[in-house]
Formats: sequence, C-alpha cells, structure tokens
Amino acid sequence: MPRFFRPVTSAVTYTRWLHLLIGSAIPLMGAFITPGLSRTSPAEWVQIALQPIPLVVAAALLLPFVRRAEGLQARLMLFPGQHARVPGDEEESGISVAPSVSWRDRGRTALWLVLRLEAGFLAGYVTVQFLGTALALVGAASSERGEEPGVLLPLPGPHPANALLVPVPIMLLLGVMVVGGRLMTSAARRLLGPSPTERLAALEERTEQLLERNRIARELHDSIGHALTVAVVQAGAARAAADAGFTERALGAIEETGRAALEDLERVLRVLREDEQPASRRPTLSDAAQLLESARASGAKVDTEVSGPVERLPGPVSREAYRMLQEALTNVLRHSGPVPVQVRITVRETALEIDVRNALPAARESTGRGGSGLRGIRERATLLGGRATTGPRDGEWQVHVELPLG
Repeated sequence: MPRFFRPVTSAVTYTRWLHLLIGSAIPLMGAFITPGLSRTSPAEWVQIALQPIPLVVAAALLLPFVRRAEGLQARLMLFPGQHARVPGDEEESGISVAPSVSWRDRGRTALWLVLRLEAGFLAGYVTVQFLGTALALVGAASSERGEEPGVLLPLPGPHPANALLVPVPIMLLLGVMVVGGRLMTSAARRLLGPSPTERLAALEERTEQLLERNRIARELHDSIGHALTVAVVQAGAARAAADAGFTERALGAIEETGRAALEDLERVLRVLREDEQPASRRPTLSDAAQLLESARASGAKVDTEVSGPVERLPGPVSREAYRMLQEALTNVLRHSGPVPVQVRITVRETALEIDVRNALPAARESTGRGGSGLRGIRERATLLGGRATTGPRDGEWQVHVELPLG
C-alpha cells in the first residue's frame, strides 16, 4: 500500500479523531440549555464554542487530578499500542500522567483543555458538514432537488453524475482527520508533557540505574575475570609441571577461586532480582590475604608489604580497593604470567595508596593503555574522589592508586 494511504488505514487516525470529537461534548451539552440548536445563528455558534471555557479553566486550576485524567486519556487515544500505530511511527508519547504539582502545570493543563474544547467543537462541526455534503450529493444524484441547506460546500444541480462526487467530501474529511490528529498529538506533547521537575527526577532515576548497571558490570568483570584467569594459569602450570603434588595444589586453588566467584555471582544476581534475602558480604581489603594467596598459587611470586590499619578503612573505600587490587593481579596473570609482583598497601591518615608492580616480559609490547579492567580501576578511583595511573615505568608495569579517606 502506498505510504500516502497508510494513515487512512491505521486505527490511530480514528482514535485521535474520536479524542477530538469527545472534546465537543461539553459545548454541545451547554448548547441544549442555551442558546439551543434550533435555527442557530453564527453568533450563537460562537457563543456555544466559548461559554464552557471558564468551567474547564476553573477545573484545571482547582483540581490537580485533571492533568492525570487528561494524560491517561491522551496516552490511550492519541498514542495507542503498537497494533494501532501508523507503520514507521514508533515515537513514545512523552505524556505525563502525574497530577499537577505547580501552578505552571495547572496553567498548561488549562490551556490544553481550552485547545481541546475548541478543536473538538470545530472537528465536530466539520465532520457533520462534510458528511452532510456527501449525503446531499447522493440526494442530488437521485432526485430533482438541487440544493440542500446546512452543507459546507455548494452543490451542483441535480444530475446522476453527482454520485461521482460523493467520495470528494469523504476524502477531504479523512485528510482533515489525519492532519488534525497529528496537530493535537504535537500539542499534547507540549502541554501534557513532563514538567522540568519531572524531567529532572526521571533523569536522576535513569542516571542511578546506569550507575548501578555499570557497578554490577565491573563487579562481574573483576570477580569472574579473576577466577577464570587464575583457573587458566593454574591449569596450564599444572600440565607443564607434570607433578602430582603441584597438580593437587593447583586444583585446590581453582576450586577455592571458583567458589568465591560463585558467591560473588550469587550476590550480584540477588541484587538484580531485588529479592528480600540479604546479599552476602562484599569482600574488603582486609580479605586481601586470600586474594594474594590465590595469585601465589598460580605461580606468581608476590612480595607484599602492608602498613597501616587496613581494617579501619571506610567500607566503600575498602571494598573498592579490594576490587582494584584484584583487577591489578588479574592483569598481571593474564598478560605477564607467573612473574614476580610487588604489592604495597599503605594506609595513611588521609589517604590509601595501593602500588602493584611487575616485570614486563621482553616479548610483550606495551602501549601504555589498558583494557576494560584497567579502565574500571580508573573509574572506581574517580568515583571515590581519588586517582589511578596505569602503565609501564622503568621496565615494569605499574598500577598506582590513591584514594582519599575523608
């Protein structure tokens, strides 16, 4: 079907027109009382269109829930489900369904109600006139009467050929329906759309969701990535050593690391499910001994120096520092293998410093840029108000982190 005719066959065109026609109900109800609909003059039609305005304005200004009612109705009829939309029109409604919380919201709602009232009245008048014109053409084609009162367009004299003109007012009405529906849709987005306060609240909620997703992604990357790296290094070392004792120790280290990774995975899944079960405790820098031991079991010679009260670190700093150290050791095992590693953890009065250094293999060409793991270390440090530097220095690869404790 040509694109030009798609709106005519789409249900949304008729739901939008029905939404417009509903707006004419209030002035027509008033017209039955005064001035009446019998022999109505043009001035009286104007009176019918204007007399309900004070009522709808008062309702919008005094009743906050009017905005919600209009928003729900606009969503239902101006932006129906996908089955009723014009193909290619996938835009979301952007219509708020919250009650008015400020005078600005009430004013926008009042303006919307006045627009809907007048546009609905005009839509009803045009609909009656175009349909009347079509019926008058049918009558002119089948009888000798040449003029019919109350039609929008002048009619030709009686002739059977008038039957060919019957589709003209109907097609014009369909065109007005499509254009009118789109104009009201645009107006609804402007007048019933979210207020600046609602937009800010939605933006803050979206930001929180993205930050949480980013944090969970880093957690999974650090935990699962470390476990898989240790398992691969241990398995390769055990096969190369061909020693039963070493193989037994390697399998034990793989089992322990895998169990810790499963616990981290279960904790993250509990957060995603948002169930009522308490999440397991996240590891902190006080648990670094187990982390360093798993690296040693992988064949790396880890020289560790810890100074200061690690157990007294603030919770967020200690937990994030553990993940940074984990990623730094994972990076060593993944890219350099079981090489000597120097780990320095220093707790000062106002800051925590972590320094991880390892020798760079001669065959490795370093670009000074890390992957997503090292980028995650820098992101964690920045979120805590600190800084992290990674890259080659004096023939070694260094990961240096400074986190404030204030």
